[in-house]
Amino acid sequence: MKDVVGSNIARYRKERNLTQEELAKQLSITYQAISKWENGQTKPDISLLPVLASILNVSIDSLMGYSHNFDPRSYYEDVYNKDEYFWGVQPSTMCLKVLELMPPTKSLSLLDIGCGEGKDSVFFARCGYKVSAFDISDAGIQKTKRLAEKANVYVDAFKANIWDFRLEKKYDILFSNGVLHHLKSELREEIFANYKEFTEDGGLNALQCLVEKPFISHVPGKYSNSEHWKSGQLFTLYHDWFIEECSEYVFDCNSSGIPHKHAANRMYARKII
Repeated sequence: MKDVVGSNIARYRKERNLTQEELAKQLSITYQAISKWENGQTKPDISLLPVLASILNVSIDSLMGYSHNFDPRSYYEDVYNKDEYFWGVQPSTMCLKVLELMPPTKSLSLLDIGCGEGKDSVFFARCGYKVSAFDISDAGIQKTKRLAEKANVYVDAFKANIWDFRLEKKYDILFSNGVLHHLKSELREEIFANYKEFTEDGGLNALQCLVEKPFISHVPGKYSNSEHWKSGQLFTLYHDWFIEECSEYVFDCNSSGIPHKHAANRMYARKII
């Protein structure tokens, strides 16, 4: 994983309306040091992290890209720590649509955003894509790596939080299934601008988000802290791309131990310049 500390420092500094010189003065260092951090040339000394986090009004975990607001660990850490695969090992139907729209007839890079235990990531790697994947769960990342090893493929799996991680290199395909409802609404426009910028020309974004519907009740527990999307929100963020397909559907779920339903939006959008 490419270091994200510098880019996080730059983002939080700008959110606080601080110049590099102003931040440097508060830390009693030179502004050149700040510039080197933000450009990824060097990293801040560990002794500076507490005061740096305080000035920027964030946690040290947020600076490192590991923050998780509603629980000090991932909700799924416990279930992912079990031997069995909580979500199974069969790929989602979204994977098959990606294969149809952008088959790996040449080397294609793919990033799985919120990979969970890695079933989709490993499927893509087995199909010939060059796959990177991240999740906030340590146990999920370890199971992704084990599943890839068992399938005799490689997935560059790393830990990161969707709130703080920003892309710094381009991918042919961005894929996300089952995590976007954990993305705070105030971050969505900025994060998806980043995703779109770092998608190769002609590339594909394959995305699923849970949507709010008055006829579907919220599930107590983990989903009480999520922010479901409104119908059309995801589509609107890609108004300047070619929409290959956009659909909405209702499905049954038992992930909390209580049978319930979700409404979801799936979209496949292509970047055409």
